[in-house]
Amino acid sequence: MPHYGDYQNAIYGAGLAGIVPKVPVDFATLAARATAAMPASVRDYVQGGCGDERTQDRNAAAFDHWGMTPRMMVDCTARDLSVELFGLRLPSPVFMAPIGVTGLCTPDGHGDLAAARAAAGTGVPLVASTLSNDPLETVAQAMGDTPGFFQLYTPKDRDLAASLVARAEAAGFKGIVVTLDTWVTGWRPRDLNTGNFPQLRGHVLTNYFSDPVFRAALARPPEDDPAAAIRQWMGTFGKVLTWDDMPWLRSLTKLPLILKGICHPDDARRAVDAGADAIYCSNHGGRQANGGIAAIDMLPGVVAAAGATPVLFDSGIRSGTDVVKALALGATAVGIGRPYSYGLALDGAAGCAHVLRCLLAEADLLMAVNGYPTLAAVREAGAVRM
Repeated sequence: MPHYGDYQNAIYGAGLAGIVPKVPVDFATLAARATAAMPASVRDYVQGGCGDERTQDRNAAAFDHWGMTPRMMVDCTARDLSVELFGLRLPSPVFMAPIGVTGLCTPDGHGDLAAARAAAGTGVPLVASTLSNDPLETVAQAMGDTPGFFQLYTPKDRDLAASLVARAEAAGFKGIVVTLDTWVTGWRPRDLNTGNFPQLRGHVLTNYFSDPVFRAALARPPEDDPAAAIRQWMGTFGKVLTWDDMPWLRSLTKLPLILKGICHPDDARRAVDAGADAIYCSNHGGRQANGGIAAIDMLPGVVAAAGATPVLFDSGIRSGTDVVKALALGATAVGIGRPYSYGLALDGAAGCAHVLRCLLAEADLLMAVNGYPTLAAVREAGAVRM
């Protein structure tokens, strides 16, 4: 049977004909190339973090103090990286995390559709953001048979929130990811120094401008008076959620409800008790709050508190090795962020798919060499703090 690691054979084979990858296979070169290719405003938004960005940097660096112990004389000629999540059998434990400017990451302004096509081509699910340049229905359709999830920035208008969730459910998304830590934007110097906030310029607001509830609140359609529509968005974005809101959130959909931003064990336990179907351990990649603990260091405590409830994870993933370490620490599935944005910037859907395949190939080969034929074996081995 084919394995993700076989992707390196295709690359080496092409090399015999003088063909090298159009998009780099390592994160450092990928980031450098994408930095040169992206418009400055998009680059700063994608790369920027909160404050002096120490938490963002710590997220990535913290993986260095977790290590895996190789086991020998184990038959790993067959590996299985599939996972079960919400009754779905996914071919790998990797997903694309929601990014609010995905639409701007390709020159044509349709990065959301490019990411969806990459999902269709790789089987890697996309968590589509509320902030999008294309309607969520079109994004869902572009994913083909690959399941997707919809990330909700909960608006203050409850009817609008209900409309967005209902649209996502009707479009075929398989779960709702509620982001908890972005009712207000963190202090982001890169964007502040240039006065750049994409949404205030009308970018990535298509899901709002296409929504019947949002449109009904406007005197004129967004296409006739975009400035008024942007002001309306500013007034409704960012509902402060508390535990008292959980019954309402739960009532919006029969789809699995995933709470994103849970980093404390007590919050994980409370989320499970309140009816969350999954915990999403993330500190927003260090973009929302500075001075915090690396997300990977908080993952074990969240996993222990969540019990049998699945735990998704993102923040700081830069390689397939990072993916395996997060799985070893108990994550059910692992989200990729900036790397796939860079792939989009360099070669659209094909570049995004290439980045995902590289991450999966590295993870698969690490499991093969270290003697872990299954994800169960990875979790049994665990990761050791060095």
